[in-house]
Parts: sequence; C-alpha cells; structure tokens
Amino acid sequence: MSLHHDGAHPGRRKLLAAAGAALALPFVGGARAQGSAWPNRPVSFIVPFPAGGGTDAFARPLTAVLTRSLGRQVIIDNRGGAGGTVGAGIAAKAAPDGYTFFMGAVHHTIAPSMYPKLDYSIENDFIPMGLISSVPQVVVVNPQRVAATDLKSFLEYARKNPGKLNYASAGNGTSHHLAGELFKLQTKTFITHIPYRGAGPALQDLITGQVDVMFDGLGSSAAHIKSGRIRALGTASQKRAPGFADLPTCAEQGLPSYQVATWYGLWAPKGTPREIVERMEAEMQKAFATPELQAMWNGLGAETPNLYGEAYGRFVNSEIKRWAEVVKSSGAKLDG
Repeated sequence: MSLHHDGAHPGRRKLLAAAGAALALPFVGGARAQGSAWPNRPVSFIVPFPAGGGTDAFARPLTAVLTRSLGRQVIIDNRGGAGGTVGAGIAAKAAPDGYTFFMGAVHHTIAPSMYPKLDYSIENDFIPMGLISSVPQVVVVNPQRVAATDLKSFLEYARKNPGKLNYASAGNGTSHHLAGELFKLQTKTFITHIPYRGAGPALQDLITGQVDVMFDGLGSSAAHIKSGRIRALGTASQKRAPGFADLPTCAEQGLPSYQVATWYGLWAPKGTPREIVERMEAEMQKAFATPELQAMWNGLGAETPNLYGEAYGRFVNSEIKRWAEVVKSSGAKLDG
C-alpha cells in the first residue's frame, strides 16, 4: 500500500478541496456585498437655494445626524436660482444611484403654476420620501424702517400708504412671494414685491434695512427675532408656534384665514433603488427621534415630522392643487 505525503487518500483530498471552496464562497460574496453596500462614498443633498435660508436651517443639523448614522459624509450642495427650480432640475437629472437626494420645499409645489416651462416634474421625476419640517410663515419687519409693533398698526399704516412699503421674497413663485400676495389679497393692501435669489439674501437685506417686510418661514427668522434684529408681528397659523408662545398668530389679530406654512421635504431621483430609499427613510425617522433634533426643531418653531413615503406624496399633490388656486385668485406673476 502506498503512502501519500499529506496522509490523505486522493479521493478525500478532492472532497476536502471542494468543501473548502464551498466554504470560501460566502466570504467572497460577503466581501463583494460589503464593497458595494450603500453608502460607500459621500452622499449629496441638493438644496436649491443659497446658503443661509430656511432650507439650510433644517438641512445642516439633519445632515450632521445622518452623517453619523450612515458612517459617510452627507454633503449639502447649494444650487440656488429661479425660485428653487434650477436646483430641482439638476436633482431630477442626477444619477439615481442613492448618492444624490433633493431637499425641496413648498416652493416646488407652487412652481408648476408659476413657471410655464419647467425642465422637470416634481410629481413624475422624483420619489417622495418624507417631510423634514413644517413651520408657519411669519410677518417680520425691520424695526428701524417700520414702527408697527403688531399687525393692526401695520395694516393701518399700509392701507394709508399704498405702495410705500416693500417686501422681500426668496424669489418669484416661492412661498414667500405667494404668502405676500395672499396677505395683500386678504388685507386689501398694496405692498411692492422685491424678489431675491433665495431667502438668505432676502433676509439679510431685511436685517440691514434695505427692505421693510418679509413673509418668511419662522425657521430661518427665529434667531433674528430672538436677537431683536427683526420684529415679528404674527404667525400665519391657527395656533402659536412651539418655542414662540409669546408671538400671537395672525388669526388672533383678525386674519383667521391667513394660513401659510413653509415646509421642507426630501425626494430621490426617479429610479433610485427601493432598498436605498427605504433605508434613508428609516434613517430620517431615527434622526427625528433624537432629543438633539427635537430640541433644534422646537427652537426653530417647528415640530418633528412623521410623514413618509406614499402619505408624503399625497400631501405634496394636495399642496400643488392648493397653490394653483392661490396663484389663480391672487393673479401672482413671475415679474412681481
């Protein structure tokens, strides 16, 4: 009987080799899966407005929490212009690979009624993922330019001086613009509209006294109201905002139907894999459950949201219809 150097019969050696190869396969597959697991590089949030506006106020703390939970950097890519539609168009054409998301806003449900030719469709080119925040609009004034300390005295002055006051917006067709036009319609006042390329620049000019009034989201105005740089006259909501118990609503001051909220949400380019969309939705829900974000949202006059997927999509569609009616009734135009 011959002996083999490894002490094993040739048939047994073949069996052991086959078993070893089979055992190795899961590890090879596991290595490949780990290498292709999402995310394996930085993730980008396209924010369609310049830095410093309300979108940034919510985007930055959210992306900081997501960066920690995903283990990859979540980067804000500010792409301002044309009332947020430039950035939306860029996001719609982004590769649907889970590395680009779109942080849009109420403005993008107004745009279909304001812009005759958009190079994207918020309904058809994106997957609705979830609401990020919703805060009431607030009527804010520069205290050096406007003496009024409440809505009543402001309206008295505006009605006696038609055209003398002006208001800044984040751009034609934005919620700031439509909130101003709705306010004028309901109060029978004339206030000149001055569009900017985003809420950040508009708010900065309000603070420095270049303009009189702004119908801003409470989130971006909050810190400046608290510091006294601008004065809030009332929120466009039925109830007082979280963190602003001393600030009366417009409804309390005689304008019960003046209801406008600035909200922000997340979309993915159409075609983004379902498992990635669901993972990001789950990460958003975990982020909003943290005391850190709950405290920040409260400080910005917002409540942490709970609206995702199809329910969020239905909300977006209802907003498109609502703002189409406001555009029609107010006669709002892109040229002012």
